[in-house]
Amino acid sequence: MLYKFKSKVASDVIMLEPNGRQILALWGRTGEESLRKGILLAADMPVAISALEEAIAKEEAQRAQADLEAQEKGEDTTPTGVSLRQRATPLLDMARRSMAAGKDITWGV
Repeated sequence: MLYKFKSKVASDVIMLEPNGRQILALWGRTGEESLRKGILLAADMPVAISALEEAIAKEEAQRAQADLEAQEKGEDTTPTGVSLRQRATPLLDMARRSMAAGKDITWGV
């Protein structure tokens, strides 16, 4: 399943289900209906953006700590997987543009 996030001021952002659910959980959307489709009002975007930025910072701190521990053990520190920052950047851009224009973001599966 795919999530499609839409705004009138930015290109659509498409995410795989696990990644879309992660973002929606950070935005406080946990009910089954709000996970299937919903709307993020422009007035709610500052809080949503902040929550996403905090989650990114937390993940990056955890990765840095894991890299430090791996270096101390002499293990490989090559990053694996796609970070939350990489996945969320297009959606953060959409949210910032939408907030500035006073437009909502909608999503559906």
